[in-house]
Amino acid sequence: MTTATPIATAPLGTGGPHVGVQGLGCMGMSFAYGPTDATEARATLERALELGVTLFDTADLYGMGENEKFLAPFLAAHRDEVTIATKFALSYDPERPAERPIRNDPAYIRSAVEASLRRLGVDVIDLYYMHRYTPEVPLEDSIGAMAELVAEGKVRHLGMSEVTGAELRTAHAIHPIAALQSEWSLFSRDVERTAVPAAKDLGVAFVPYSPLGRGFLTGAFADASTDLGSDDFRRGQPRFNGENAAANRALLDPIREVARAHDATLGQIALAWVQQQAQLRGMTVIPIPGTRRRTRIEENTAATRVTLGDDELAALDAIGPRVAGDRYADMGFTQAGRE
Repeated sequence: MTTATPIATAPLGTGGPHVGVQGLGCMGMSFAYGPTDATEARATLERALELGVTLFDTADLYGMGENEKFLAPFLAAHRDEVTIATKFALSYDPERPAERPIRNDPAYIRSAVEASLRRLGVDVIDLYYMHRYTPEVPLEDSIGAMAELVAEGKVRHLGMSEVTGAELRTAHAIHPIAALQSEWSLFSRDVERTAVPAAKDLGVAFVPYSPLGRGFLTGAFADASTDLGSDDFRRGQPRFNGENAAANRALLDPIREVARAHDATLGQIALAWVQQQAQLRGMTVIPIPGTRRRTRIEENTAATRVTLGDDELAALDAIGPRVAGDRYADMGFTQAGRE
């Protein structure tokens, strides 16, 4: 199922800009998933915009700033059409490349935003996320520093990522939070405990990352340890390897059945389930599936027009509790690790 019709729009949080109901995660264009074709990736950005995708997501971590630089020419050509989101907090030390210390202190936030502005080649960042939160720095200090960036015109809207419902409520009371970005998919339901209800109550848009289960839900690979390259970070995620991967492959069967009924792909059904959470829960949900290919953008955006029936939703909902393995080897820096 494909379509060339632009997708619908939705507000990015209370008072936020209207963006396409599906965004684009740009991380894989220069980070984490092995080699990429830069020419095709740039064409993918253009095709996404043609199809109504206007929220483009990156982070200073992705490629150690290279992903932001990669997006700069695209932003320069389409600045008034695009909502650009980037993130800070997962710092990088060349002497300890395997570590990602979380930095939420105001001085670091200041230096991080200036670096991102330079790499992106923009005067203002539309949506600035705290990529990860550490309780070691009070939210009054970190969100306070982010609020100052809004007052100074360097940032338009604030976001958070992988925080609990309680942490989101505390932050929102300090300064309005437009969006909460956390992993949410048929395979990752932990955000529904506290984060999703809090976002709904506060009028915060929920931005699910990895709505396709990092490609596993599409059937693109069966076992990361054997099917993916040594530089692919999914080889380090428990649910995609060994016995966990074997158990989880069986969970794709209900998705296949629903896909056949809609003449759709596995990925489109997985995305449609996430997209439909907006209607089911009465809140804004804007998933950001990542891709580097134009054909995938066409496939993904077409999923916004798939409507699942009650029986189909029930069959898909049953998958989540049966998933084997955690999202990360270390869940400590996720909201689930602090709940």
